[in-house]
Amino acid sequence: MTKAPIGSNRSGRKLGQKVKKGKLKASSRRWLERHINDPYVQRAQLEGYRARAAFKLLEIDEKHKILAGAKRIIDLGAAPGSWSQIAAKVTHSTDADPRVAAIDFLEMDPIPGVRFLQLDFLDPEAPEKLKEAIGGAPDIVMSDMAAPTTGHRQTDHLRTMHLCEVAAHFAVDVLAEGGHFLAKTFQGGTERDLLGMLKQNFRQVVHVKPASSRAESVEMFLLAKGFKGRRAVGESTEENAAE
Repeated sequence: MTKAPIGSNRSGRKLGQKVKKGKLKASSRRWLERHINDPYVQRAQLEGYRARAAFKLLEIDEKHKILAGAKRIIDLGAAPGSWSQIAAKVTHSTDADPRVAAIDFLEMDPIPGVRFLQLDFLDPEAPEKLKEAIGGAPDIVMSDMAAPTTGHRQTDHLRTMHLCEVAAHFAVDVLAEGGHFLAKTFQGGTERDLLGMLKQNFRQVVHVKPASSRAESVEMFLLAKGFKGRRAVGESTEENAAE
C-alpha cells in the first residue's frame, strides 16, 4: 500500500529547513525550501526513485489497478524516469528483452530494460519509432507530458491539453485490447471532443488527483481504462452510423 510520507526520514534531514538568502530571489528561495522539505521528495530519494512523481503513479495504481499484468508499457514525457523505473519493474523488462519504451525531448540517464528515445513526441517520426522500440502492442500508454508554462493559466491549459489529445490518439492507435491510457491534464476541464473519443474507445474514463500531487497544483490525471479494441470500435461506429 502506498502511504503518505510522514514528517521524519531515515536520511537525518529534518522538515522545515530554511534556505539561506544569499543571491537567490525570494520566489526561488521559497520554491527551493518547499522542494527540500517535501516529504515525497525525501521518500523518493530513500526508495531510489528519480522523482516524487513515482508516487503519483503508484497511488493511481493502488486505487485503479492498472499496472498488474502489464507486459509492455510506453512512457511519454518520461524524464527524469521515475515512471519508467516502475514500468520496467512491473513488466520484468531487461536490456535483453526490453518491454518499456520511453520518450522525452530532455536527456534521461539510462534505466535497465527501458529503450529511451530523446525526441519530441510531436515529431512526426516519434510514433513509429516508439512502436519499433516496444516490439509489440503495449498494455499501457502513460503520459506525464506538460508544455512549458507561460504563467498564463488558460494558455498553459490549452497547450498541455493538446499534448494530452495527441497522446490519447496515439494510445488508441497502439494499445492492446483491454489496455489503459493515463495522461496528465490541468484543472479547467478536459475538451469535450477528447472525452467523447475516449468514452467511445474505453470502458471507463475518470479524472484522478492523487494525494502526492501538490494541493496547490492545477494538475490532474485523465485515466481511460479497458481499451475496447480497434475492430470493436470500428464496428460500433458503423452501427451508430446505420442507426
